[in-house]
Amino acid sequence: MEKETVIRIEGLTKRYGTQIAVDNLNLEVAAGEIFGFLGPNGAGKTTTMLMLLGLTEPNAGTVRVCGYDPAREPLKVKEVIGYLPENVGFYEDMDARQNLRYIARLNRIPDQVSTARIDRLLKEVDLAKEADKRVGSYSKGMKQRLGIAEVLIKEPRVIFLDEPTIGLDPDGTNRMLDLISNLSRERKITIFFSSHLLDQVQRISDRIGIMIKGKLVAAGSLAELAQRGLGLEEGEAYTLEEIYMKYFKEG
Repeated sequence: MEKETVIRIEGLTKRYGTQIAVDNLNLEVAAGEIFGFLGPNGAGKTTTMLMLLGLTEPNAGTVRVCGYDPAREPLKVKEVIGYLPENVGFYEDMDARQNLRYIARLNRIPDQVSTARIDRLLKEVDLAKEADKRVGSYSKGMKQRLGIAEVLIKEPRVIFLDEPTIGLDPDGTNRMLDLISNLSRERKITIFFSSHLLDQVQRISDRIGIMIKGKLVAAGSLAELAQRGLGLEEGEAYTLEEIYMKYFKEG
C-alpha cells in the first residue's frame, strides 16, 4: 500500500533580490518517513524549511504540508506540525514542567489534558528526574530533549528539526538520534530534518535530499543515491560522505 504524501513541493522558488536561494524545487515526503536534508551553508536548506513552516513566502511554486498551503493557511499548518530550531529557547528561571505547561496553554490545551501528557513526554525524553529543576541549569543536550517534548505537546503529524544535534556531546547526540528514530518508528511521525553531519543523517534517514546552490541535485534512499551517484550495486560498500562529495563536486 502506497504511503500518504504529507509534504509536497512543486516548482518552489525563492529569490532575494537577484540571488536565487531555492531554484525550482520538487520534492515529496511520505507519512512516517525520516527525511534528511543535506547541503553546505547557503545551499537553501533553511530557506526551504522557512517556506514549509509558512515563515516566508515563495516567489513561485506550490507547497502543501498535510494538504495545507503554509503561505495561505499558516494557522492550519501550525496545528499539525512542530518545529525545533537549532537554538531552542526556554524560560530558564522556570522548570521543565512549567515550560511545557506554558506551551500547552499557548496551544489551547486544557490543563486537565496537558498534565498527563507532560508527565508522559518528560519520561519519553528521559527528563522525568530533572523535571523540577530550573531549565537554566540544564545542559544543551537536556534542553534539546526538552525541545522535543515541547514540539510533541500538541501531538503533531510532522516535525521539522534544524541541526538537532549541533553542540551535543556523543552521549547527547546518541540520545537525540535514538529519540528521533523512535518518533518515526513507534509514533509514525514524519521527520524532516536539516543537517550537515553526514554520519548522523546516514544513521537514521529513510531518504535523503542533497541541496547544492539552491537546487535539489539528488533525492532517494542511501542505496538509490549510491547507485545513481557512484554507479554502485547492492552489496558494495559506500558511505554517505562519498556520495555527498560526488554530488557536491559536480554541483
